Amino acid sequence: MVVPGDVSSAEQAGPGWVGKLHWSDIVVIVLYFVFVIFVGLWAAKKSKRDSLGGYFLASRSMHFSLVGASLFASNIGSGHFIGLAGSGAANGIGVAVFELNAIFVLIMLGWLFVPVYTAAGVFTMPEYLRKRFGGQRIRVYLSVLAILLYVFTKISADLYAGAIFIEQSLHWNLYASTAILLFIAALFTITGGLTAVIWTDTLQTIIMIIGALALMVLAFIKVGGYNNAINIFFHSIPDTTIYNNTTCGLPPANSMNLMRSISDGNYPWTGMMFGLTISSVWYWCSDQVIVQRALAAKNLSHAKGGCILAGYLKVLPLYLLVFPGMIARILFPNEVGCADPDVCYKLCGSRSGCTNIAYPWLVLELMPHAARGLMMAVMMSALMSSLTSIFNSSSTIFTVDIWTRIRKNASEMEQLIVGRLFVIILVVVGILWIPVIQASKGSELFVYIQSITSYLAPPVCAVYVLAIFWKRINEPGAFWALMVGLVVGLIRFAWEFSYSSPACGEEDTRPNIITNMHYLHFGILLFFITAIVAVVVSLLTKPIADKHLHRLTFWTRYSEEDRIDISEVEESNDDVKHDTQPHTERNGTKETDQLSHSTKLPWWKQVINFVCGIKTEEEQAQEPVLTQDEIRELEKKGNDISESTRAKWIGNINAIILMTAAAFLWGFYA
Repeated sequence: MVVPGDVSSAEQAGPGWVGKLHWSDIVVIVLYFVFVIFVGLWAAKKSKRDSLGGYFLASRSMHFSLVGASLFASNIGSGHFIGLAGSGAANGIGVAVFELNAIFVLIMLGWLFVPVYTAAGVFTMPEYLRKRFGGQRIRVYLSVLAILLYVFTKISADLYAGAIFIEQSLHWNLYASTAILLFIAALFTITGGLTAVIWTDTLQTIIMIIGALALMVLAFIKVGGYNNAINIFFHSIPDTTIYNNTTCGLPPANSMNLMRSISDGNYPWTGMMFGLTISSVWYWCSDQVIVQRALAAKNLSHAKGGCILAGYLKVLPLYLLVFPGMIARILFPNEVGCADPDVCYKLCGSRSGCTNIAYPWLVLELMPHAARGLMMAVMMSALMSSLTSIFNSSSTIFTVDIWTRIRKNASEMEQLIVGRLFVIILVVVGILWIPVIQASKGSELFVYIQSITSYLAPPVCAVYVLAIFWKRINEPGAFWALMVGLVVGLIRFAWEFSYSSPACGEEDTRPNIITNMHYLHFGILLFFITAIVAVVVSLLTKPIADKHLHRLTFWTRYSEEDRIDISEVEESNDDVKHDTQPHTERNGTKETDQLSHSTKLPWWKQVINFVCGIKTEEEQAQEPVLTQDEIRELEKKGNDISESTRAKWIGNINAIILMTAAAFLWGFYA
């Protein structure tokens, strides 16, 4: 059996080698990081970062190509490279349903949800619920929940996946390498805001696709083409299975099917059709990381175009990641496909299997010099894309939804500085979380992330769907539905994870409700429990007056009547942002109470001012001072969701073509 990256010790010890890396690999990695840093700082320099609309929503000026690439890059992190390839090696193409399902939900985002969010004129998803329902408890609860989910699922998953790649390929010090990646990701976010994040996301998306495409071609050539790969995959059995006369380690018979039996333990068709859709609507249509990119588009047509482009890109992972993972099992059946717990532990440090090493081993075995460095850069760019997206969105939620509750009269400049400082806190937490990631080896972390989504996301999804499409739902109904959903979800979560999954061949002693009810099926049940509670409580309590709902539901998104935010009724001291907010820039205008700074400053103060987006007196004086009417007019223009007939037709036709292509793929591999 060939070991990835296998070169003679003499060659490694000779000139031109640094550990397992050739000098050309090092050069490619260094050039890549220099180029990405240049792009990020260039975008930061040209972006408008001294305002909330500029820093958090890129002044709503992004072209659809940038929005689509950023949506894709924000979703495809290093966890996808490791996780999708590993799942492909273990169970075939079934995991691709997650990607194809997202195509339809992305269309829902662009056509159903973004028009409402844009018309409402909001920065964050909890802020939308604040305008929709009033009160603070829903907004604060969801803000805290979102940040916790970011830190302990998204950040931890990407760091874990990145750690696997680093350990298998580089043998670098895990803490140092991860800390460097976190530092660079935080640098882009702190200095440039969303504009720099979107530009670097676009660059890294191009690199990811090119690198993964090259490896896919090499992998198919190595095994003799597509048809040969499928035929050999079903015979890729480890020696421990062959010689011990056991069924452990056999590729599933339905490995080439997307639609699987309702009793399938991995991807039951009912769970993938309905339960996954519920989780996907939460992720794509109400999660801050994703929606923030769509809201940064210059208008609704570009937001829809970005969703369509991201949908087309979501077809790629099946071929760029899943099939190469299956080929890794063909090339390394005893390593990637290992089934004996003792053997697996010696190979990758996990007793539950080593399919997670599929993609790193492909890179080290198949890629030539320099190209191997490019793929390592791709993996690190995927990690940084995900982290920069999470950092920016988390700082937005903390600043807009939590800090303004602590400091009700905080100036806009204070909010901008607090948002940047919060990114630093996330970096520290990410580094401190590394030991937990190291202790969570094996495939359980990915199962944990998918299942915890099905335990926590359905209640949030139900509330957002009802808020958008049913005007009768009110604050008590939404809040108590969230509380009931949280309790039910946590009970199932604690119950399930109090047991350990049995290894292959061992008896399963877990209760039937855990073994027989897939987590995606539970997500369906939880969604309807939450929706029923919301409907019942809302019907038993006072409805929200229509004057508070203009441009806050799908049916009132085009309303031109003045909306009286519920917050104006609830808080007479006017300490909550109103629908028009003359004192704060929402779409690129300038707050009048910016801090004053001398034009002649020491160099170190100029650097700090650049990082924090603080302008000097001279720079402020050069900007026009807008009247209150001009500010209102700019806000109205920024929240406009009208489209030209031509743009609307182009968007609708492309959406139909995209969904037709996705349905064809689903049927072809059914």
